[in-house]
Amino acid sequence: MEVTVKKTTMVTPCEDTPRTSLWVSNIDLVMTVYHISVVYFYKPNGSSDFFDIKVLREALSKVLVSFYPFAGRLGYDENGRLEIVCNAEGVVFSEAETSSVMDDFIQDFSDGSKVPQLAPKFDCSGGISSYPLLGVQVTTFKCGGVSVGVTSQHTVADGPADGHFINSWADMARGMCPTIAPVLDRSFLRARDPPTPKFRHVEFEPSPTLKTVSDPSIHRPSVVSVFKITAAQVKALKDQVDETSGNTKYSTNSILAAHIWRCAVKARDLALDQQIRLTIPIDSRNRLRPPLPPGYFGNAIFYAPLDGLAGEFQSEPFIDTVKKIHEIVNRMDDEYLRSGIDLIETTADVKTVRRGAETMRCPNLSINSWVWLPIQEADFGWGGPVFMRPANIVHEGKVYILPSSTGDGSLTLVTRLETDHVKRFGTLLYSSHKTLWKSSL
Repeated sequence: MEVTVKKTTMVTPCEDTPRTSLWVSNIDLVMTVYHISVVYFYKPNGSSDFFDIKVLREALSKVLVSFYPFAGRLGYDENGRLEIVCNAEGVVFSEAETSSVMDDFIQDFSDGSKVPQLAPKFDCSGGISSYPLLGVQVTTFKCGGVSVGVTSQHTVADGPADGHFINSWADMARGMCPTIAPVLDRSFLRARDPPTPKFRHVEFEPSPTLKTVSDPSIHRPSVVSVFKITAAQVKALKDQVDETSGNTKYSTNSILAAHIWRCAVKARDLALDQQIRLTIPIDSRNRLRPPLPPGYFGNAIFYAPLDGLAGEFQSEPFIDTVKKIHEIVNRMDDEYLRSGIDLIETTADVKTVRRGAETMRCPNLSINSWVWLPIQEADFGWGGPVFMRPANIVHEGKVYILPSSTGDGSLTLVTRLETDHVKRFGTLLYSSHKTLWKSSL
């Protein structure tokens, strides 16, 4: 597949915006300083002005007035702390086309290597102040379909904040005012004075490394793969849990995460005494007390950790793994979250607790559900997207759970796993659940 970028421009806010520096929270600081990309896919609706570039560009200029940090750059304050310099330098807007058809991306998932071409890429070699914090790419397919790729700097926003921005941009394109304005004040996540961490926070401790590898810094080949989980398979998982759960109700996400985790442990053929860690991203917006205000714009994702030995997860009943995940998710309350913020505040070098490749790669795993994100609200005036997915997954050991493009209640898993583990992972994922759970897994 070849994608041709026809034109690239810099879009700035259509009105004057504050020239200021924006303080970033401890949760912003522990995010890896890199860009993340997502791609939305839209089928043609027969309109002669389908995804009119002028409409999209003008709407982007308008929405940047309220989301002006995205038009800035990163920098450091006088103490060397990372900050967002709001200088209205602008965001990248690219127009592209391809001779491929969109169904290759939303139905045939055999080759995920093509998808990164549908989102902007930035040269970050010039330092943190040299590159834009946001870029969009509108790509037209041979079939008339369109994709909108969005690349954003993770220090500026997490997934929910990115989604809020994209949906607000879509509102503007439809001639509507966004219903929720962004809240740019990040002091809601400021550490207490004095900082008083009360709990052990495993999520900020060094992640386990493979016992069988002498140099953990060596990255083994990995590949992005996509798996479909049907509604019937999800129901079978839930029915099996219901048979042994008593009166406790477990979320679909906890059940599916337990299944994915156990399949990954088995597929990796880990030693029974291998230390392993699962992390599940948790949106803290409604878990803090008081909750963060609607429209909070920044990072508010914490990571619920589950540590153990590979042998434990291979031998324990499936319901026990589900219970453990249920417990670590429920533990993420205001007291625990505030303690985590305070712990970062007392850390001399934030780089030691920053999330990087080592926090999720084998023997570890991170499972991130996007099922609850308001993806369908990204309607720019020609209908909602038929599918959305990450443009690429940079780190091995990361799994995304997405709503499927078919709208039939099925789910899509987008994973990056070591190449040698993918085939067995897929086999285990689709194995008979009763047989699987009664075996060593």
